Amino acid sequence: MKVSIVGASGYTGVELIRILSFHEKVSLNQIVSRQFAGKKLRSVFPHFSKSRYEDLIFDEEFDLDSDLYFLCLPHEPSLELVKQLTEKGKKVIDLSASYRIKNKNAYPEYYGFEHKYPDLLEKTVYGLPEIFREKIKKADIIANPGCYPTATLTAVYPAVKEGVISGDKIVVNALSGISGAGRALKQQFHYPEAFGNSYAYNPVKHRHTPEMEDVIKSISGKNIKVRFTPHIIPVSRGMIATVIFETDLKKDQLVELYRLEYRYEPFVRIVSRPPQIKDLIGSNFCDIYVDFDEKTGQAVVISAIDNLGKGASSQAVQNMNIVLGFNEEECLKDISLSSILFP
Repeated sequence: MKVSIVGASGYTGVELIRILSFHEKVSLNQIVSRQFAGKKLRSVFPHFSKSRYEDLIFDEEFDLDSDLYFLCLPHEPSLELVKQLTEKGKKVIDLSASYRIKNKNAYPEYYGFEHKYPDLLEKTVYGLPEIFREKIKKADIIANPGCYPTATLTAVYPAVKEGVISGDKIVVNALSGISGAGRALKQQFHYPEAFGNSYAYNPVKHRHTPEMEDVIKSISGKNIKVRFTPHIIPVSRGMIATVIFETDLKKDQLVELYRLEYRYEPFVRIVSRPPQIKDLIGSNFCDIYVDFDEKTGQAVVISAIDNLGKGASSQAVQNMNIVLGFNEEECLKDISLSSILFP
């Protein structure tokens, strides 16, 4: 099977190239980047020298010779490109947010554009395999989840599915590495600004909030609100989400609920201590810790992922494996890089 990456020079695109370099069932047919058009992969990113695709040349425009396309583009260009590709019978995994939310009215409010293709929106499957695996198998358009929603929804899914959340809201405090903001230059992400610094941003109206609420409603049928506060921390990659909700269950019951729900999931690990991002870097795993605060009657569920891995590129490859009928774990069972370097 032949695949293409459109927007291949950003962080998620480069990470996709790295992962696909070790995938035995697909061939990376084309990498598209207008910024580096005409240049070899190894000349732009020297760490690919002597790798499988070192001589692949960045193209300015995509062709139609591939079976599946990864879109690592801003939201509005992806909106149009998904339509173009699906009209040609191609499968698409979109890493932007242009097809993640079923409610088309959320796009003008949170993303600043009108969604012109509600028919395609209805056909799109949200690409979180632990929840929507069976639908992903039959999908032509997969909306790869955002990193914050991946960490949050994986942390809350068993409780939402079984209806054990009391009340109508959950509270999420999340920490992300700087790479989540992308490769484009912004002052607050320059080294002197970011080193030794941390801050919350968009604490009241963050773009990922309707995405999370939309998926939670699709699972539970309830309008559960998400009180979400994202933070930047001075690391390049990695993410932790602490999710708090009221419940009548006790700790042992909660832990058992999560263990049973995820017992057959290859990339979810229920851990006995709060997870650390160094245990996830370079992997497709999500580590989840479950606890209960007796004083407040609230569950505390902490999840950790690599925001460029399970939060983006490796999850996109997991979705590719599912939709193309490969072993879901193909090329994704590597142990975290940091666990090897810092045991």
